[in-house]
Amino acid sequence: MLSSAELHSMTESATTDRRAATQRRITREAQRLAHQHGFDGFTMDDLAAASDVSRRTLFNYFPGKLDAVMGPALVLPEDTMATFRAGGPHGDLVLDLGVVAHALFDQEVGDREEFALAHSVMQQPRVLAAAHQRFVELTTVLVHEISLREGPAFDALRGRIAIAVLGALFKSALDRFVNDPDQPTLADAFDHALQHARELLSPPQES
Repeated sequence: MLSSAELHSMTESATTDRRAATQRRITREAQRLAHQHGFDGFTMDDLAAASDVSRRTLFNYFPGKLDAVMGPALVLPEDTMATFRAGGPHGDLVLDLGVVAHALFDQEVGDREEFALAHSVMQQPRVLAAAHQRFVELTTVLVHEISLREGPAFDALRGRIAIAVLGALFKSALDRFVNDPDQPTLADAFDHALQHARELLSPPQES
């Protein structure tokens, strides 16, 4: 027989799962409407109806239309970042940033069609500007994390360059994943892009 603590934990987990599923449905519907009508071509009432929620419920999930289209911001998991700050898990800055990227990929739920829809909508000016702002904010946090890991002597510019490179690799991986059915996951496409980048940027071996 389950204890009251176990029952409470199961109830909280089920509630969290339902909330995440509703949040995802709202974002997917917002992206679908933006794709069909443009960002300015639908209202929050339209989105509430398409998502099968009340207007009040909709605002409990997202404060505005742009937030709904963007979806929830990604969160850097503390356990992953603690390992990163300690110099792990590989002891190689670029590879370890790749691990951080994987932790972010794990938060992105969706199939190839959903990623393709999001990718298309992200090209609209208002949405693209918001996505860029989120990337700037994430870059600021990651550069700080790199400085904690590498120490004060590490040039912050190098950290920003590393994040910019990873951002470019992510864009390349997303393009490939959306358009190449042979890529099973976005993470796989990213790993391939990272491997190619390391090969290109590695110094030539002396013969």
